[in-house]
Amino acid sequence: MQSAIQAIGLFLVVQYFASQFFGNGGKNASSSGSSTVPAFDQRPASGAEITNYNPIPQLIAPLWPVNSSLDISIYVAPSLVMPPLGSVDEDRLVMEEKGFSLGDYKESRQVDTTFRVPSEVQSNGTLWAHFYVALQGYPLDPAATNYDMSKAHHFFHPLNQVLPKKKVVKTRKLVGASEDDASIEDEPVVSGPILSSYYHPNFTMSFIPDSGTQRYANMHPAMRQYVHLEESGARDASGQNGWYYPVLFINTFWQLRDHMTEFNSTVKELPLHIDLNNLAYWKFSLYASIGEGQKQNQKAAASGGPKPAAGDGSEFEEFKRVLMDTNIYLLSTTAVVTVLHMIFEGLAFKSDISHWRNKKDNIGISFRTILANVFMQSIIFLYLVDNSDGTSYMILIGQGIGILLEAWKITKTVDVRIREASPESWLPYKVTFEDKHKLSETEEKTKEYDQIAFRYLYMVAVPLLGAYAVYSLLYETHKSWYSFVITTLVGSVYAYGFLMMVPSLYINYRLKSVAHMPAKAMTYKFLNTFIDDLFAFTIKMPTLHRLATLRDDVIFFVYIYQAWAYKVDHTRVNEFGQGGDDEPIEEKATNKPLSAAPIASNPTANATGTEKRKAKKRK
Repeated sequence: MQSAIQAIGLFLVVQYFASQFFGNGGKNASSSGSSTVPAFDQRPASGAEITNYNPIPQLIAPLWPVNSSLDISIYVAPSLVMPPLGSVDEDRLVMEEKGFSLGDYKESRQVDTTFRVPSEVQSNGTLWAHFYVALQGYPLDPAATNYDMSKAHHFFHPLNQVLPKKKVVKTRKLVGASEDDASIEDEPVVSGPILSSYYHPNFTMSFIPDSGTQRYANMHPAMRQYVHLEESGARDASGQNGWYYPVLFINTFWQLRDHMTEFNSTVKELPLHIDLNNLAYWKFSLYASIGEGQKQNQKAAASGGPKPAAGDGSEFEEFKRVLMDTNIYLLSTTAVVTVLHMIFEGLAFKSDISHWRNKKDNIGISFRTILANVFMQSIIFLYLVDNSDGTSYMILIGQGIGILLEAWKITKTVDVRIREASPESWLPYKVTFEDKHKLSETEEKTKEYDQIAFRYLYMVAVPLLGAYAVYSLLYETHKSWYSFVITTLVGSVYAYGFLMMVPSLYINYRLKSVAHMPAKAMTYKFLNTFIDDLFAFTIKMPTLHRLATLRDDVIFFVYIYQAWAYKVDHTRVNEFGQGGDDEPIEEKATNKPLSAAPIASNPTANATGTEKRKAKKRK
């Protein structure tokens, strides 16, 4: 979701700056040359010789005027070649509209119908839609004797898409497997993506009446594919410029993969809903550019190569689903808090690093919690790798950076050493954690409270983990024993991960202080938890992950109470040697060098009245 919003935002920014520096590649660039392309009726006679004929026109102008009335018919067929329309079966005609106004943005028509699926399409063929467009009253059939290609136009467009099938993960019960589970293991594993043909029952046909004169060679490929040049190849007197039929945009931008039907032998009949309207040019350029980019990413992912940097299209699918299914007010709020989420995340990272860099002691630090965080984040990382088909590399990188940050905190708390193991050990060396210095009394108390807190934590967490593991082993299916271990552990992390913050709260309670806590970093992180709560009601996600977004709220409210109960004086250096909120401690004035030599005092001299008043003020 977040990366999809960033991608669209980046596209809009790039489009804006490109238009500022290079001009609008469509309308603005071509409007200056619109007078150089005459109307089609003013072209040279068909027999006239054009010396500088260019087969690829430089400028192209609309063939028909904006206020034209159009007749439109659509036929579906399994072939690119269409026989005369008089001999085509009536059930192949799915749309027939008369007198549609080109350029009237208020006019909108809808068609709902069904059609019989050809047998060729059922066998992984292509379902083609043949579009016949003509000025009102002129024949649509190219086979007609009075057919005029300057008054009518025929083109085709596929209605189905070849997409990779969603990878079905084969799982089985590890204990008490049935014969069906055993047969699954014997099935050969297919390498690479499996492609299939999919059909969506809805699409929109939009005429673009304000496309104007265009520089054909400079058009964006995503938009140029919908531009059909006048079929006779006519040029103006210069031989460089031509004309084009009205742009008819087949808009599939809002089609979702979840609403598609896979073609197979069981699909006999399908519904079809068509919206016909006029669309502004800037909307056309936006839909076409973004949609074509997503199609290219899907093709790259379907080819079996490395996943594109922008993803395989699944994140953008989720973004479109949110736009279609979410209340507009909730959606607007989500867009705002997405920006806030990124800001708070960066500030939390900065404050956390600053806090640990300036920390000189271990007072109030739960060393075991840090070790537990490294373990839990490593488990989540392995789980994401195990399910990497649906995981973005950006998420994996972010998770890996989080692990490195927690590991760095360990080195700031203790010294990590490799020592020779005892003779009874199976390994020649062992990793030990040694104190950086002789612990103070308060640090010893912190260490003791940490041990007590984890003792009670083990009493709660271990039975819960064991019960969940037994349930998962007996009633759920898994890919392998490794997958079972990782899935069980990550499920426990999602469900009980908030328990890892309990030792820190217990240490705060026993020390009766929160001065050692990174207040800024925790504030930013807790603000992000509330933003995640909002995402939990907007974005489609697993139930465990939705619960995980709500669990940290409990810890936050307990921390708020402790911060209220154990007041911190931010104007002085606290008992742990830190300034308020980890701000740099300014050097005291008494430690600064004197700007001038001190005046020698005379013990025998009498003080004047003025000097006595100054002395009293100093007191």
